[in-house]
Amino acid sequence: MDRKTTTLRERVLDHLRVLKVPVTDEALNHLLDAAERESLSVLAALDQLLGEQAARHRDRAIARRITAAHFAEHQTLETFNWAFNKTIPRAQYEQLATGDFIRRRTNVVLVGQSGVGKSHLMQAVGLSACALGHRVCYTTSAQMLTQLTAALADKSLRDTLKRYAHWDLLIIDEFGFDRIERQDSPQAAHLLYKVIANRYQKGSTILITNVEVDGWTAYLGDAPLAMAMLDRLVDGAVIIRIKGPSYRAHRPKAPTA
Repeated sequence: MDRKTTTLRERVLDHLRVLKVPVTDEALNHLLDAAERESLSVLAALDQLLGEQAARHRDRAIARRITAAHFAEHQTLETFNWAFNKTIPRAQYEQLATGDFIRRRTNVVLVGQSGVGKSHLMQAVGLSACALGHRVCYTTSAQMLTQLTAALADKSLRDTLKRYAHWDLLIIDEFGFDRIERQDSPQAAHLLYKVIANRYQKGSTILITNVEVDGWTAYLGDAPLAMAMLDRLVDGAVIIRIKGPSYRAHRPKAPTA
């Protein structure tokens, strides 16, 4: 390697250090040897140099988004037992996993009895969204209302609502699972409405529930509020209903020691 090449090589390494691209001397030497041996184009050489580092960066970013989402389980569509209930339209969930509904800020309401696989399917959609670069938050309705009630008490509600509004996708599980939410917080219906209203046309929300849409008024206990929430959440939303036996009850159980 002549002096001019050596100097240029050192300059390239310095550029990489300034740009914080973690390429070692050895890796650069390997690339230069391969470029000379295989007559690589400039673009091909750059692809080899940066591709692996970019892949690692993307993987770390995905891992951070998954951690921030706080999924209850890291479920995927591939691990769902589609054969158990053949009335569930797999193609519809695979389409949701493309994230197109998030780009369009469309909401999704998934209705079905407990145990039919609703949470698994929508956490899988959320996991795919993280891989696509979207900011996702998973919570149960009870968890969210506990946090909102506490924020109301310590006067941090505005900031808490802003945090819920900034996610590209908010997944609210177990809406209507029981009535403890309303018993614990008389303001539950109003607080839930505030979250939905603050997210309106700003991001997508997935609501997972065992209460049919026409039963929301009775569940929330406030007809005008229920109508206002329906206007912002359900209008234009993708509404999916799952019927059938309990998926959870028929999942293989882990062997006991």
